[in-house]
Amino acid sequence: MIADIRLLGPLRARIGQVSVVPTAAKPRQLLALLAARVGQIVTVDTLTAELWGEEPPRSAATTLQTYVLQLRRRINAATPERADGSAKETLRTEHGGYRLDIPLECVDLHRARDLISHGQQSLAGGDDRTGERLLSEALALWDGPTLVNVPTGPQLRIESMSMEESRLGAVEMRIEAGLRLGRHPQLLGELARLTAEQPFHEALHAHYMVALYRSGRAGKALEVFRRLRTTLIDELGLEPSPRVQRLHQAILASSPDLDAVPAPAPAAVAQGW
Repeated sequence: MIADIRLLGPLRARIGQVSVVPTAAKPRQLLALLAARVGQIVTVDTLTAELWGEEPPRSAATTLQTYVLQLRRRINAATPERADGSAKETLRTEHGGYRLDIPLECVDLHRARDLISHGQQSLAGGDDRTGERLLSEALALWDGPTLVNVPTGPQLRIESMSMEESRLGAVEMRIEAGLRLGRHPQLLGELARLTAEQPFHEALHAHYMVALYRSGRAGKALEVFRRLRTTLIDELGLEPSPRVQRLHQAILASSPDLDAVPAPAPAAVAQGW
């Protein structure tokens, strides 16, 4: 059985060429949570809280069993050659809950996490080109806002936040590697968009400042710092971090440490900022 489940965007799930995504909202929600925690037992209590919140109906347990049965029917319909055993092997009943039993690599979220992990290892070893490539491959798996076509309860909201943090972390690492590789001209447009979308994200603003400075736009880099500082003070009552303030001072001083150099080890980029 070849399964492919996508969580990094609209929920999509196929076995071969056949979609097994339910049309009703709550069964989609059930499938999404099981896929996000593929290989793990998700308890009945957790699933009930996700689907109905703190005040589930009295029929919640029976309705949950019905949703599981509907998912199994869809799996069976996509794998007629394996008859009824296929669905129960794929969506297993466990003590106290259910488990989606497919390989991790069948779910895009877990493929992305694996690529990010290997990308981090490459960067830590000083191989920026490989790290940048692996992180780019991971980020290419995102296809818009996560689970955009699925209602989210408390558990899926946690999963969605975790996915977004993974994406932002990968973006930050890829951009940092790109700066070390001298790609600052190509990164300017992306950083302009990212800092507008993430007005409190200091690391992205710092990368934007470095890219602008290396592109001969020190004045614009200082404007980015002023905008970040104003936002942090007005909205949070905080000054920028010491790291970003040191970067600001280095730009004012035209520090040679900020000049682009050919692909040094990861620790050498904008050292100390």
